[in-house]
Amino acid sequence: MNRRKILLLVVLMVCIAAGIALIPRNLLSLTALQQSHAALAEGFSQHPLAGVALYFFLYVLVSALSIPGAALLTLLGGSLFPFWLALVVVSFASTAGATLAMLVSRYLLADGVTQRFPGQMNTVNAGMARDGAFYLFALRLMPLFPFFLVNLLAGVTRIGVARYWWVSQLGMLPATVVYVNAGRQLGQLNTLQDILSPAMLLAFALIGLLPLISRKLMARFIQQ
Repeated sequence: MNRRKILLLVVLMVCIAAGIALIPRNLLSLTALQQSHAALAEGFSQHPLAGVALYFFLYVLVSALSIPGAALLTLLGGSLFPFWLALVVVSFASTAGATLAMLVSRYLLADGVTQRFPGQMNTVNAGMARDGAFYLFALRLMPLFPFFLVNLLAGVTRIGVARYWWVSQLGMLPATVVYVNAGRQLGQLNTLQDILSPAMLLAFALIGLLPLISRKLMARFIQQ
């Protein structure tokens, strides 16, 4: 890793540490968010445009740096903004942050991983060129896979930035709808686990895998 990449890595680590330290404590837990909701709502109502802009920037920053709190920020957006405004803002902010995180991973890690495992990465990239959008869509639809891990792994592949953007935005949209809607009943939530039931997680998994399974079955049918 050259000096420029090492410097960028150090800057990122400092930014992540600073972000965790500087993000208001009233955004770090569901209980604290519920307790401070009235004050936050009043502030946003007095400065709506600045509030939306600040919220968007904060969400992109949290997503790009993989700082814990994206789910709570989504609930906050759903509780403060009209449903459709919150959905649009969260959807684009989360996708922008994910894409930035993927690009950083690509810049820092892709060359080193490819040089160390050239054969394996050629196979992976061939598969990504053929079915990458379907795999990414499935991973995005299943909240069981950590947000930052998908960004990290995608960065070492050759998936195009534009494809990564639109597939991520589409794949994360169902969960975004659920969380934004849950934010409208923020005061009634006990834990974040109340939002996504096992049945809903299974449904997301099936929806995510359906296009990939259909493609595999169609390819096998055509070969026969």
